Amino acid sequence: MSSSHRVNYTCPYCGKEMNVLVYDTVDASLDEDLRDRCVSGDLFRMSCPHCHHEFMVQYPLVYIDKDHRFLIWLSDQAVTKEILEFTKPLALKGYILRRCETLSEFVEKIVILEDGVDDVMVELARYDCFIEFVNNKKGTVEDITSIEYQRCENDVMKINVRTDDKGMAFMIPLSMMEEEMKQNKDFYRVDNESIPLVNAAFMIQKFENLAKELDKKAVPSA
Repeated sequence: MSSSHRVNYTCPYCGKEMNVLVYDTVDASLDEDLRDRCVSGDLFRMSCPHCHHEFMVQYPLVYIDKDHRFLIWLSDQAVTKEILEFTKPLALKGYILRRCETLSEFVEKIVILEDGVDDVMVELARYDCFIEFVNNKKGTVEDITSIEYQRCENDVMKINVRTDDKGMAFMIPLSMMEEEMKQNKDFYRVDNESIPLVNAAFMIQKFENLAKELDKKAVPSA
């Protein structure tokens, strides 16, 4: 079940102290309202009782969805031994375990895993869309402000590449992505039990490592 506690927090605007409620765990399967507040960001929105400014506070949170069988640990810190011990039984039950460093990644990850889409596949699709957007001269790397997973309907994934004044939507059949990943299963494999970060940086690093390996192989031996 969900758990919470109260902490004292200093308002970044007026500097006065206030007492706020923060959650340690959210069980989305038992509390749909808390699930919605996570996705909307309201769970992390604070309002100062003194100056009435509103602001966001990201704090560590364990988010569990027993219906969709996944757990997300929201934290910008390295995985701790305590978290690994807590999640080990869930890994044995086949739960997907992930860590998210930012609120935006956290919210998007909830939507992806609720849709039942492989998040590694989403990151590959995001990477492919980035390459296609730039190669087709729709914009430069510097123009891109975000590459967002929107939804998956009828086995078709929608990815939006956004710039400041425009964007481009990509409709990608899951079957196409599955075939691409099937060609090199080991390359896309992740260690679920380690509660990995699976985000844009994760996929970029994989391809950078691959490029380095290919460069090594291309160097003629003396």
